[in-house]
Amino acid sequence: MLKTFDEKINGFLFVIIFPFLLFFMAYYGFESSYVGLKSMEKAPDFMFSSVYAYRVIPNYLSVHVTDMLTYVVDHYLYSLKGFLLKSGTLFYHSIFLINSFFFIISSVVLNSIFKFKPIELLVSVNSRRVIHLLAVFFIVIVQYVPTNCDLIAIFFYLLGVFFTIKYFHERKPGDLIALSIVIFISTFVRETACLNIAFFAALFVNIQDFKNKNYSVVKDILLLVAAFVLPYAGLRLVIRQEASFFEGLYLIKNFTSPYNLAGLLFGGIGLYFTYRLCGEEGRLILKKYLFFSLPYLIMITLVGLFWETRLFLPLILTGMIAASHKFKNIHIS
Repeated sequence: MLKTFDEKINGFLFVIIFPFLLFFMAYYGFESSYVGLKSMEKAPDFMFSSVYAYRVIPNYLSVHVTDMLTYVVDHYLYSLKGFLLKSGTLFYHSIFLINSFFFIISSVVLNSIFKFKPIELLVSVNSRRVIHLLAVFFIVIVQYVPTNCDLIAIFFYLLGVFFTIKYFHERKPGDLIALSIVIFISTFVRETACLNIAFFAALFVNIQDFKNKNYSVVKDILLLVAAFVLPYAGLRLVIRQEASFFEGLYLIKNFTSPYNLAGLLFGGIGLYFTYRLCGEEGRLILKKYLFFSLPYLIMITLVGLFWETRLFLPLILTGMIAASHKFKNIHIS
């Protein structure tokens, strides 16, 4: 019993406390030179215009958590207000609270993924903690571009990956329905919800099945596509913006700016590193995943900035998951 209690304490320290301390240092130990989020008094207007307006859940949380924190500080913690303002505005602190919450529960979901049918090398809890720690470091390091939506999107993406893996092994309809709900909700966070469809396709789409005229996976994918398209289209019908799909074209800048080239190199090497960690089955999954993620990769090349390495984070985390998971019934041609 003492051993079980000790394991729970160690798990709590490793999965929750240690990641939180890393995240805290990223937000308060050094200041991002990329955006002026730390000096903003309230949610900036650009969050409610252009493509950012469709990120309904992060915008809602940014406004209401800031209001709630302001009320609590003014009415109950006024003596600490001066101290708090030395480290950033109340809006900045609210972004930290939102992001740290979703970061911690993302760490919990990651832990569940790494524990669920790991490869033989990661059966030991200490071995699993190494790759978990690496994943946490990747999440923390890209926070030099702090936003109000990325950590929320990462949580939903990892939750979708968890339900996908469970459905892959157990074929329980409840997991597929849960995945559909996750995709539906996360579309109100960021368009990266579509990457859950890419991961599902990487696990389930098999050319050999199509050759044998087995198209059962198509109906599952259509359900997931509907879960993404319906809220995506609905948002653009309800919230009218001049720029509905992208803010600007950055293709030339991505391949001429040294910062963007460094970001591309980071993403490429990170993906290659996770690919090298994978066994034969994991490499097949990762290659299929990248193929089905081509629309996302093309979009971040055209309208994203490579220096915002957070854009590569879902891909790198997926590589780590592919490297750590013991897949079965994967057809290797």
